[in-house]
Amino acid sequence: MTMKKTIDIEKSTADLMKRCIEDLKPPPPLTLSEWADEYRMLSAEASAEPGRWHTDKAPYQKEIMDAIGDPHVRKVVIMSAAQIGKTDAFILNTLGYYMDYAPAPILVMQPTLEMGQTFSKDRLAPMIRDTPRLTGKVDVKSRYAGNTIMKKNFPGGHITIVGANSATGLASRPIKVLLADEVDRYPTSAGTEGDPLSLAEKRQTTFWDKKTVIVSTPVIKGQSRIETEYNQSTMEEWNVPCPKCGEYQPFVWSNLIFDKDDPKKEILYRCEKCGAECNEYVWKKQNKKGHYIAENPNADARGFHLNTMASTFCSWREIVDKFIVAKEQLDQGNPEGMKVWINTELGETWEERGEQIEDNELYNRREIYDAEVPDEVVVLTAGVDVQDDRFEVEVVGWGPGKESWGIRYQKIYGDMLKEQVWEDLDLFLLSSFSKKDGTQMKILSTCIDSGGHHTDQVYRFCKPRWERRVWAIKGKGGQEVPYIRNPSTNNRVKTPLFIIGVDAGKTILYQRLKHLAKGPNYCHFPENEEAGYDEAYFRGLTSEKMVVRFKKGRSVTVWEIKDSRYKRNEPLDLRNYATAALEIANPVLQKETATVQKIRAGRRKLNGGI
Repeated sequence: MTMKKTIDIEKSTADLMKRCIEDLKPPPPLTLSEWADEYRMLSAEASAEPGRWHTDKAPYQKEIMDAIGDPHVRKVVIMSAAQIGKTDAFILNTLGYYMDYAPAPILVMQPTLEMGQTFSKDRLAPMIRDTPRLTGKVDVKSRYAGNTIMKKNFPGGHITIVGANSATGLASRPIKVLLADEVDRYPTSAGTEGDPLSLAEKRQTTFWDKKTVIVSTPVIKGQSRIETEYNQSTMEEWNVPCPKCGEYQPFVWSNLIFDKDDPKKEILYRCEKCGAECNEYVWKKQNKKGHYIAENPNADARGFHLNTMASTFCSWREIVDKFIVAKEQLDQGNPEGMKVWINTELGETWEERGEQIEDNELYNRREIYDAEVPDEVVVLTAGVDVQDDRFEVEVVGWGPGKESWGIRYQKIYGDMLKEQVWEDLDLFLLSSFSKKDGTQMKILSTCIDSGGHHTDQVYRFCKPRWERRVWAIKGKGGQEVPYIRNPSTNNRVKTPLFIIGVDAGKTILYQRLKHLAKGPNYCHFPENEEAGYDEAYFRGLTSEKMVVRFKKGRSVTVWEIKDSRYKRNEPLDLRNYATAALEIANPVLQKETATVQKIRAGRRKLNGGI
C-alpha cells in the first residue's frame, strides 16, 4: 500500500470519527424562543404574515415560551385574551421545539375530537410541511410509518391528539409533555371517566421531568378551570414602563381614554402613576422593554395573564368598537356580547348576572299555617328598619337547613324623637308567638339598622339590650364586603356595631327564594292578613335585581331597583337583617335544641326607653 493511500485512509478515518463525535455531542443550549426564531416558518393558510417567525414582533410571548422550554419548570398556565397569538406561540412552537430539540411523547388535548382533527389538518400539518427543520422528521407518505391525522411519529417520540370529550383518547399511554388547549371549553367529564385534564395528567406519572402547559381564554367565573389553575400559579402580569415617568404597570382597561360618541377621536392611555396620556403607538413601543411581574412568585407553577391591549395583532380602536357594541347590547338586556368581550378581549372570567325574582310568584305560593308559628320552627329572629315616622319590623322563623317562615310583618308608627315609640318597639320585640300546642316562642336575636335615620337613638336603644341580642347594624354594599364582620364600638355611644355586607345577604336571599322544593333553604310565607304579607310586601321583597355595570371600565355586579314605580325595598332589607341576626347568633337549628318559654298571655316585662 502506498504512502498516499495510507494517508488518505487515515484522513477518512479521522473525518469519520470526528463526525461520530459531533453526532454524540449534546445539542447547544437553545431556549424555545431561540429555536422558533431560528427554525420556525409560518404557513400562508394559517398566518396573516407567512414566513420566518420573529418573537420580537410580540415580545410578551418570549418569557412564556422560555418558561415552557425551561427544564426546571413543570407546569405553565396561560390565561389570555383571544388575539395574542397563543396557538402559534405556545402550542405549535412547543411542538416543533420538542420534535426537533428534545424528542418526547407528547399529548395535545383539544375540547373535542372534531377540534383536534381541525387543529391537526389546519395548523400542525402546515407547520411540519413548511418548517424545513421538521419536514423530514415525520414520514407522511409511507404506510408503514404509523402516522394518521391524530398521531404523528418522529424520531424519539410522537404527537397524539385527543378530544377532551373522549375517554378512549385519554386511555393509558405514558406521555411526558401535555399541551391542554382551551381547557375552559372541556366537558366536566370524559364520558363516564371523570375530569379530562386530571385523566391526562395521570399519564405523566412515570416522567420525573414532565411538562404540562395549560392554555385557555377564560369563560364563566366560578366554573373556570384556567382561572383556578392561574390563581394557584405565580400569577404574572405583563408590565410595560410609562413612556413619560418609566413606572412599570399592566395595561388596564379603565385607564384607556376614548369618546364613544366620536369614534374618530384619538384613543389615549393614562399612566397609573403620573397621569401622562399617550397614544397607542407610543405605549406599544414600550412592549420591547416589558416584562412579567408575579403576584405570587413562590408558587410552583408559572402562570401568565394577557389581555388584548398589549397585542400587536389588534388595535385599540378594534377593542373599543367591540366594547361599544357590547355595551349597547348589555343596556338593552342582552349580556352575551359583553360576556364574549370580557372573555376574549380582557382575558377575564364573566360573572353571570343573578336572576330577578317575580313578586307574583311568591305571593301566589303563600300558605295557611296551622298556627302563628309552624311546628318546624326552632328559633325566631327579627330585622328592624328605622324611618322618620315609623319602625318596620319582620319576624322570621327558622328551622333545620335554614328553612324559613315569615311570621309577622309589622309597622309601628310614632314620633322618633319621643320615647313612646321606642317603648312600643321594645314591647313588640319582647312579644311571644304561639305554636299549635300552646308553646310560646320569643325572638332570639334582632338586628336594627342604624345607617339611615336616627343613628344615635338606635345606638342608645341597643347598647343596654346587648345581652338580649338586640344588635345595631350598618349595611355596606359591594361584592368584596363579607356578610358578617365582628362588631366595633367606634361610635359616639360606644355601642357594639356590626357591619353587614348587604349585597352578599341579598344574593343569599334570592338564591333561597328560587328554591321550589320545601325543605332546607325554602322560604314560606303566611296567607292570613294579620301577618302583614300583602302584595306590597312582595313587591318590596323582590324590588331589586342584580345587574352588571361598568365602573371605570371594570365590570362590577350591583343591586338596582328593577322598577321605578316600586321603590320601597324595606321588606328586602328587613329579611336581610333578620337573616343577619340568625348568622350572628348562630344557633343550632335542631328541633330538640329549641329554647322556648311557656308564659301566660299579658305577662310582659318592659325595659326602659332610650
